[in-house]
Amino acid sequence: MADDRIATNLRMLLIMETLGQTNSACSPTEIAKAMGLPKQTVHRLCATLVREGFLVGESPGKKLRPARRSREMAAGIMQNSRHHIARHQILLDLAREVGETVNYVMPEQDGMSYKDRVETDWPFRVQLPIGSSVPFHCTASGKCFLASLPKRDREKLVEALPMEKLTDNTLADREALLAELKNISRQGFAIDNEEFMDGMVAIAVPVPDQKGRFVAAIAFHGPTMRLTIDAAIEKKQVLFTAAARLSKIIFDADG
Repeated sequence: MADDRIATNLRMLLIMETLGQTNSACSPTEIAKAMGLPKQTVHRLCATLVREGFLVGESPGKKLRPARRSREMAAGIMQNSRHHIARHQILLDLAREVGETVNYVMPEQDGMSYKDRVETDWPFRVQLPIGSSVPFHCTASGKCFLASLPKRDREKLVEALPMEKLTDNTLADREALLAELKNISRQGFAIDNEEFMDGMVAIAVPVPDQKGRFVAAIAFHGPTMRLTIDAAIEKKQVLFTAAARLSKIIFDADG
């Protein structure tokens, strides 16, 4: 009986791993084919994972994707691994180079969540503590994430966003935002030109996994009295280099 439970739990983990290695939602039948398991078995295990909040069904076709509990588990594993220390050291190096507050931000259901940060030494700074959640549509990290999505998924998510106008510069028009996201996808970085908060600008780049998929964003921000958009963009290569270092230490095959 105990061996049966272990085998069942292992298969459910493998289902989640299979989904995690794809770029889109999958049906139980597609998962069964990829794993080489009977369809009835995979349908039953997927139903359990949906019921427990690890997977969620998408319409049409009830294809499955990771749900909140899966994302929280993955974030917790990454946060508690030895990579957390190495990650923070890279953020420290980046903060010294750019001279502003540096953030490591991941997408969650309610927006972009700050998972790690290094504060600037300047007495005047914009404080967004670890655990803060900020909108997708008007932050550099949020737009960086949106731009990483396949075109259809990007359009669906933008259509669902509240698009609250927080400052005069916030893009509240969906078509205008989609046009900017297309440009961000091409150039590889996103900016926040006082769109989230008056008097603050920011720049962000993606941290990809081994397959080039978005995992997190690294960004730095500062007050407009000290940092301009042009000055931030001039330092984009420093961000790209830090992102590559982060990707390597997080997804090192020997880690």
